[in-house]
Amino acid sequence: MVFLHHARLAWLPLAKAALVLTCLSPAFGQEEESIRRQVLAELQPYQGPSVQGVVRTTLTGKVMAGYQGWFTAKGDGSQKGWFHYEWKREFRPGRCSIDLWPDVSDLDEEERYPTPFRHKDGRVACVFSSHQRKTVLRHFEWMREYGIDGVFVQRFVVQTIRPQDLHHCNVVLQHCREGANRYGRTYAVMYDLTGVGRDGLDQVIKDWKLLVDRMKIGKDRQDRAYLHHKGRPVVAIWGVGFNDGRLYSLTDCERLIDFFKDDKTYGQCTVMLGVPAYWRTLDRDAVNDKRLHRLIRQADILSPWSVGRYTSLDGVERFAQDRWRKDASWCRHGGIDYLPVVFPGFSWHNMHPDRPSGEIPRLKGRFLWKQFVEAKKVGARMVYVAMFDEMDEGTAIFKCTNDPPTGKSKFVTFEGLPTDHYLWLTGQGGKLIRGEIPPVASPPRRTR
Repeated sequence: MVFLHHARLAWLPLAKAALVLTCLSPAFGQEEESIRRQVLAELQPYQGPSVQGVVRTTLTGKVMAGYQGWFTAKGDGSQKGWFHYEWKREFRPGRCSIDLWPDVSDLDEEERYPTPFRHKDGRVACVFSSHQRKTVLRHFEWMREYGIDGVFVQRFVVQTIRPQDLHHCNVVLQHCREGANRYGRTYAVMYDLTGVGRDGLDQVIKDWKLLVDRMKIGKDRQDRAYLHHKGRPVVAIWGVGFNDGRLYSLTDCERLIDFFKDDKTYGQCTVMLGVPAYWRTLDRDAVNDKRLHRLIRQADILSPWSVGRYTSLDGVERFAQDRWRKDASWCRHGGIDYLPVVFPGFSWHNMHPDRPSGEIPRLKGRFLWKQFVEAKKVGARMVYVAMFDEMDEGTAIFKCTNDPPTGKSKFVTFEGLPTDHYLWLTGQGGKLIRGEIPPVASPPRRTR
């Protein structure tokens, strides 16, 4: 099975070349089938503690982040090596896929994985693993500390087939479930259709049935952290209506929505759709097919992907007026909740050396804050932040270092700001969306 090494390609021309993968369910050998049975046996309903925190019965008033959870390291038990760190099967100076380097100073020794990279002073540079329970729980502790409501846990469909890949996806989801319950946050499953072939949407249904049967996901009374909205558990489907050569059709997507909304055993869900930025006008990154509008009207929440669609403060304001305001009005008249996407900046130089490092500058938080302000102005009552841990495309808001490794690979930094600055600023964005602080032009100042 071939897997796209990066996720939601912000730049359409590159996406056209990449999204031609066909995801076929393989015929497992005896050994692999045995491993698969072991993987499935590990899935259980939630049995840990659950504390009160954010209200989990509505998405309204919340700022949620995307949680990739795809980073693994040698020695972490995943057997996946340096997944999403390596580039072209190597992870060394000059060969890596991340443009930000994680700040691991808060992590305990067993959470740090040494790499071939070195800091300027010669120290070994370490990274984390999303397979490590302690680290994922720590991430949710950060969310509580900085006032971030929760995450959409990314579940790439192409990574739910092979037992080894499925094992990692399940481990991350279980860790997120525990972290959200322990620290009073919320979470929901987001299926990412990137790389899915013509028959791949059947795999979504198969996987969701697995989660419901084995984990009672979205239906477990002990799991008080799973996000509900409009009285039902939320399930997100990302990748509907893009004009980038995807092999599944709008009819396939419509059938998937019907399943999540109407199936008596596995459905009865609130459906969120991740769609192109230009879905309303059916141009640029969107398919020119009016059936997309009919499909969208069946959803409950709409979230257009805006990463890379603007690059400056003026661009944010123009995009908000041209797209967000009219999008929000369209959704409001259709009885659909509108969830705009904001991002702190963008860089993927180490994956694509022909592109500049720090391609969309963060401007010391002003770029992200401007998006929060404009979202509030157009009446947004909820916001999606891309992403919590996305170092590959330089959009991470979690702690990243200003002292990255030196050498052949070039990394962007937080421009000298504290490594927790974007966690804090995202929390402030939540206060802004809820009306707890005013939508002033300049980012708020930290008092500690």
